[in-house]
Amino acid sequence: MADMPVVAVITAKPGSEKLVGEALSALIEPTRAEAGCVSYDLFVSAADPATFITMETWRSQADLDAHLQTPHVQGALGAAGEHLAQAPAIHPLSPHSAS
Repeated sequence: MADMPVVAVITAKPGSEKLVGEALSALIEPTRAEAGCVSYDLFVSAADPATFITMETWRSQADLDAHLQTPHVQGALGAAGEHLAQAPAIHPLSPHSAS
């Protein structure tokens, strides 16, 4: 089975960018250590500093599902939850066929 790329978009409420960014930054090291994680990178939008984007690759949907239930993800969501403009948008990706 091919690895599964994932993009997540997380938007902070105005004035909460630093707090949300810190909560998300704390996820990098433990997430990269997860068995099913191939890669995990965090970015902030140059067009909108309240928008954070993770570019991730997981071995499987099951690995992504397990990641979302880890204590470090649940802790980050708990810390940042009320500071988010909306729920994180998580997008598992598949290749687009131009046919």
